[in-house]
Order: sequence, then structure tokens, then C-alpha cells
Amino acid sequence: MSNDLEDVGYGYKGKGILIHTLTEGGGMPLANCTTAANGSEREQIFPLLDSVKLKTLKAGRPKKRVKVLAADKGYDSKEKRAALRKRGIRPQLPQRIYQTPKNLGRPIKISVARFQQERCFAWYQRKYRRLVVRWERQKINFDAFLSLATVHIWINKILLVG
Repeated sequence: MSNDLEDVGYGYKGKGILIHTLTEGGGMPLANCTTAANGSEREQIFPLLDSVKLKTLKAGRPKKRVKVLAADKGYDSKEKRAALRKRGIRPQLPQRIYQTPKNLGRPIKISVARFQQERCFAWYQRKYRRLVVRWERQKINFDAFLSLATVHIWINKILLVG
């Protein structure tokens, strides 16, 4: 019997998965993938970026990269920053603090605009209960419903604008 729950991580709180979503500036999802909850989030940046092809109305090859990547401090590392810059993408990642800083005055607040990403996850949770409570036992079924939710969000956006 094969293990159909290959992407489910088991911990002290039970089983879980992570949904990784790459969104555009307005919060609309561009690419999705799922991994086990106990896996590394950092390793999913480049597969998500590689799966996006930006459509423009210009003739020629479609653009394959975004200009700016904003994420939380969990994605911060020197190697990731260098790899993003090598691809021509400006990383907008807050830096991790590895040691306790000395209080030399008021701290400078560096904020990263991540509310677009959180808005996308709120749409997933509010409209698509099947993504919140994982009823599917196979990864392919869950990924299919995640893709359907993404398509449904885009269709609603197009119908409201048009």
C-alpha cells in the first residue's frame, strides 16, 4: 500500500500541511504548492518563481520573473538574497535578528507590505472550507481543489472588473 499522505507532517498537534502561494501586488494568487508542515518554507521560493509566466500584451517571449519579492523574515538568508538578485529580483525581506540588540535608542521600524498575501489566505479560508479542513487523503486531490480555488478567485476578479 502506498503512502497517500506523503506531504502531511505529523507533530504534537496532529497532522498538517503548508500552502505556499505566490501573489501579485493586489493579492491575487499566481502560483501554489503544498508541503508538509514540518518542512522548510525557504526551499519553495524558487519552484514557485519558476512556475510563473507573466503575460504581457507585447510580442515576444513572455516574461518569467517578477520585479520585487516581499516575504516575512522566515525567508531571510544571505544565499536567498544573492540568488534573487542574480535573477534580477529585488528582495524585500526584513532581516532576522540573531542576537539581542543593544538598546541605543528608538528602533527603526522596517515594514514589509505583506497584507496582500494575508488577504489571499483570508479568501482561501473564508470561501473554501475544503482547504481549511483537509478532508482529502491524497495530495493530488488537495492540490486540485487549491487550483480550483485559485481559478475561482481569478474568475470572480475578472467578472467584477469587466
